[in-house]
Amino acid sequence: MNATIKLEDVKHFPVLLNEVISIISPLYGGTFIDCTFGQGGYSKKILENRNNKIIAIDRDNNSLKIADQFKKKYQSRFDFKNIKFSEISNLEKNVNNLRGIIFDLGYSTTQIKDYTKGLSFESRGKLNMKMGFNNISADDVINKLGQKELAKIFKIFGEEKKSNIISKKIISFRKKKNIETEDLVKIINSVKKKNFSKIHNATKVFQALRIIVNNEISELLNGLINGFKLLPVGGIIVVVTFHSIEDKIVKFLLKNYSENKNSSRYLPPSKEKKILFKLLDKKPIIPQKSEININPASRSAKLRYAIKLNNNSNFSELTKKFNHLLEIENFTNKI
Repeated sequence: MNATIKLEDVKHFPVLLNEVISIISPLYGGTFIDCTFGQGGYSKKILENRNNKIIAIDRDNNSLKIADQFKKKYQSRFDFKNIKFSEISNLEKNVNNLRGIIFDLGYSTTQIKDYTKGLSFESRGKLNMKMGFNNISADDVINKLGQKELAKIFKIFGEEKKSNIISKKIISFRKKKNIETEDLVKIINSVKKKNFSKIHNATKVFQALRIIVNNEISELLNGLINGFKLLPVGGIIVVVTFHSIEDKIVKFLLKNYSENKNSSRYLPPSKEKKILFKLLDKKPIIPQKSEININPASRSAKLRYAIKLNNNSNFSELTKKFNHLLEIENFTNKI
């Protein structure tokens, strides 16, 4: 169980691939940034058009093996950077004729099946969940933070209703020994009733830990803002989310900055804020049943996209809206 799964042994399905390609294909003939390269599903499909180039980003250094294969095959049409996507602005000098930026915020099958990363409930031993360039691990969070902090992390980041009881049991258990992955799963199962659905009892707590260990809130906010600044007017931004917190952030960014709100319908349109995006679909695109049948992990995916209309560096409304999430992320400063 603890062995790292070989990349080539695991079948990975890029989520909403046909929909993503359909959206970006009118802009073919330039450079696209794949902000979550993983096993290269989106990149491979985009590179089928010989007029396209890809700059791929991934914080997980395991992606280097796949990236090397891509480099050999596509040569000058492919480049890879082992960085976090919040650092996308570092690419500015390397990008020519940028047409679109793609964020797939899910974790690949390879990452889930790599039990050393500790993303799966089937993992054993020390809690981890680090995806690369981390300051802390899930072990630090579970075994060092206080009960109130843990309860809030589980409640807000995991939307876990039993957050208080679970966090209290964690504090009690760790007085005896350091909590490892299997211990945490047992604690959660002892609190929650036997679950006959497809969703594991520990799903929400594990989601919360993954979010805070990898600073997923600040990563997403900074990645979207810096990606927008890098993208030229007329370029497209595409985001695939997998849980409600991610989707709320993306929805607010694209919707809030694609319209001007007036305090009264009798007043003229406000000129205080530039309209930054053109939304072609106001509702998210979700996977069809046929895709969910092949890849059940896609069931929670939502795709949102927009065309950039203007330049603007002021995203104070966005950061203010989600500042309460950033404050929870900062609990890790106590470790």
